[in-house]
Amino acid sequence: MTKPSYSTLMSAATAGYAVFALAKPRHLGTALTNSPLKQPEYDVVARLFGPRDLAVSAWAIFAPSARVREHAMFARVALDLTDAALLSREATHTAGRAKVLGATLAWAGLNIAAILADRKA
Repeated sequence: MTKPSYSTLMSAATAGYAVFALAKPRHLGTALTNSPLKQPEYDVVARLFGPRDLAVSAWAIFAPSARVREHAMFARVALDLTDAALLSREATHTAGRAKVLGATLAWAGLNIAAILADRKA
């Protein structure tokens, strides 16, 4: 049995987040704003993360080749950076902005690290 690639492991973790986003979409609104009236506005965005992240994760996990897996991972990084750029502007407080940027940029960085580690392996 072969050891899974770092990209596969990161993709499985992303799939886990996708399930969480579908099950608890309010997490996004809670991070972005303290207003209970505005928080529900972000539920639809979190629900979009679920299928989007499941699709990209499946693309990487079930990729027929390392090259296809790497392309999926670069798509994942692009999505994380887009999320950082768009959602950080939506935050109504500094802590929310820091939380969004921390999560999205850290995830992008971990995915880039997985790509590089897989290339070395």
